[in-house]
Amino acid sequence: MGKADKTDKRNASLMNLIKRMHGVVENVDIEKHRQSQDHFGALLGSSRDVIVEDVDIAARGENGSSIHGEWIYVNRAHMKKYIILYCHGGGYSTGSSLYARTLTTKLAASTSMDVLSFDYRLAPENPYPAATQDAMQIWDYLMLLGYGARDVILAGDSAGGNLALSLCLKLKSEGRLMPRGLVLMSPWTDLTVSGKSHVTKAEIDPVLNAGYLQQMIENYAAGQDLTDPLISPLFGDYEGFPPIYIQVGSNEILHDDAAMLYKKLLKDNVSVKMDEFKGMWHVFQMSPFKTAYEAMDKNAEFIYDICR
Repeated sequence: MGKADKTDKRNASLMNLIKRMHGVVENVDIEKHRQSQDHFGALLGSSRDVIVEDVDIAARGENGSSIHGEWIYVNRAHMKKYIILYCHGGGYSTGSSLYARTLTTKLAASTSMDVLSFDYRLAPENPYPAATQDAMQIWDYLMLLGYGARDVILAGDSAGGNLALSLCLKLKSEGRLMPRGLVLMSPWTDLTVSGKSHVTKAEIDPVLNAGYLQQMIENYAAGQDLTDPLISPLFGDYEGFPPIYIQVGSNEILHDDAAMLYKKLLKDNVSVKMDEFKGMWHVFQMSPFKTAYEAMDKNAEFIYDICR
């Protein structure tokens, strides 16, 4: 058996394992789904290399309640000039900063930068535009702390990639400064579901399926214009955007959400790079194995490059 065959076989075994694990996390009861994800994050997101500090951020809307977040610090001397603002995934209906620790702890460790993750309001209880409003409040909070826009790298996975783009498009529309750059892992960019990979990858994607995505779309944006760039960032105008780095797995139904965004960014003259990871699935970076850590090192390389 050749090296490529062995790699393919190992990837197939990993995908079967991911499919079984995701089946445990995937739950018709949305509250149980959220709890399962938090358990997953607590299990796989712990690391002796980092310190997690809870924070209550800003007042949210008219009810005056705060947004929960957490700072992730590496447990060693490190640079404080730049920070990473992280938007978690979960289809806008699930996920949390705890669930995102599978990513934020790796990101903090690989970059030696502080990471701020936050719990935006979730659908269906709080549909669009609640998440974008909360992201904007977190952005304003960072500016009030004394960070400049160019001190912040914005990152996110899946729906969090959508939210990161949505936040930047909102900042642009208000004539405000944007972050130094964006890091997007398996970004969900097109709620109109126009990408061919929704069909071509349907049988091999171990994490997402059409039924689940449709439920997430219904929860978040029922009755909305799905071509609104703040809902489907694929349709945004990116002229003047900072550098963007995209990672995507070759085996995910959202592959074309990333690929079409990449082409759109090139067309809008944005400095953009995309890496496709062969045999990988949706947000594979969460998993505790070699390729995930290599991908995080690539994220760090991009961030170092734009922070020179």
